[in-house]
Amino acid sequence: MANTDEVTEVASPEEHKRSKPGFGHVLGARLNKFTLLCALLASTNSILLGYDIGVMSGAVLFIKENLKITSVEEEILVGTLNVFSLVGSLASGKTSDYIGRRYTIVLAASTFLIGALLMGLAPSFAYLMAGRIIAGIGVGYSLMISPVYTAEISPAMSRGFLTSLPEFFITFGILLGYIVNYALASLPPHINWRLMLGLAVIPSIIIALGVIAMPESPRWLVMQGLVDQAKEVLIKTSNTTEEAELRLEEITKAALSNNGSPDSAQQSNWRGQGVWKELLLRPSRPIKRMLISSIGMNFFMQASGNDAVIYYCPEVFKAAGIHNKKELFGVNVIMGLAKTSFVLFSALYLDRFGRRPLLLVGSAGMAISLAGLGLGSKFLDHSDSKSSWAIVLSIVAVCADVSFFSLGLGPITWVYSSEIFPMRLRAQGTSLAISVNRLVSGVVSMSFLSISKKITFGGMFFVLSGIMAVATVFFYVFIPETKGKTLEEIGALFEDKDTKNDKEGREMAVVFV
Repeated sequence: MANTDEVTEVASPEEHKRSKPGFGHVLGARLNKFTLLCALLASTNSILLGYDIGVMSGAVLFIKENLKITSVEEEILVGTLNVFSLVGSLASGKTSDYIGRRYTIVLAASTFLIGALLMGLAPSFAYLMAGRIIAGIGVGYSLMISPVYTAEISPAMSRGFLTSLPEFFITFGILLGYIVNYALASLPPHINWRLMLGLAVIPSIIIALGVIAMPESPRWLVMQGLVDQAKEVLIKTSNTTEEAELRLEEITKAALSNNGSPDSAQQSNWRGQGVWKELLLRPSRPIKRMLISSIGMNFFMQASGNDAVIYYCPEVFKAAGIHNKKELFGVNVIMGLAKTSFVLFSALYLDRFGRRPLLLVGSAGMAISLAGLGLGSKFLDHSDSKSSWAIVLSIVAVCADVSFFSLGLGPITWVYSSEIFPMRLRAQGTSLAISVNRLVSGVVSMSFLSISKKITFGGMFFVLSGIMAVATVFFYVFIPETKGKTLEEIGALFEDKDTKNDKEGREMAVVFV
């Protein structure tokens, strides 16, 4: 299996070029402003999921009061968006290969817009569920397309920062949802939750309009045979013409390799056909390793229970003795601020420290934090008096849990999933991995309260702590470092050692010839 010891053994011609004086400066020392703008616009799509997670954690309290729904219906309501985002994420890969990355972003925002309108105007539980289903499909599209588009326009040395922006916007959306909860909590229950959910229409409109300023992914353009258009985009997203030409050369060579014949790179009728067979029916050993790494990371991201902890945090603290809704939402705001701070730190230092160190520190920190949360919750469950130290421990532990998530698994899952697959398989491979993400998220969200009632919140947090301990071991064994590698080079990290040595020899021979 892939491990970090193999990372330094690959020495492609492109790496030799970058080792020359000044090339590292050309490639990544200065962040291209147009690239940053495109990454920000694409990543803003992810604010939709974050806002829903944050605002629903508070809105559901008023929905229960206003529509008189049961705990089971509450779980279904919360989890429905995650389950149906599975549909969107599965369809997003083929869709983005067919119509392009840019228009898929528009489709994601438009779908969520319809869902948000239905939720905000819902006269009954059935209409509310319909809105959640449609919004969920839009969320599934946005979760796949934002990091893939960003990864494909970003230079290698800043790709970690730019591709982690979707998680920053998810986290910012969560914080925004908490603030809206706090601001609207005093309104009548039949009005406040509708406003909370309906306000998601605003970012949807902004995103759909903002995409007008974005170019298409240069890698998608090359796969369509539109090399001249790809070059124009690369010139805009690179600091110099030399950098643009070098990036185009790497992308074009990768397109030739992916399509299998020199002529195929100029074909304009490729729409992602045959990719599912290559991924699922006859994957090569490197592709199997990529699938294990990306699917495993997406599985553990949601098996950590992070979404459920955020959705049901008010329920947890109600059980801990905090009953005032304003106080509950105040705790949520504190948690959101901690989460936002750590995801920003991760984004800024991801390209400096690398994926593996932050991922391992984050997952180990989550295991410890969840154990602390379990301890505090267990004590509160078995104590007649609500001890202040246990409440403080629980608040500190839940803030630490979401902070460590935002340091590691949160941003790095999107970065890693969007960068490890080869160009031809990237969109649909990423969509497959994120589909697992959404499936597990839905299962956890829809079962969290039911399981917690049987084994208590404390028992549930101890289970999640154990899952994160296993995740830390998995990441240590299966996840190689990708920092500083171009998308076209990363595939070598998942090859056998002998295969990589043979490939290196052939590449060096080409250089010397």
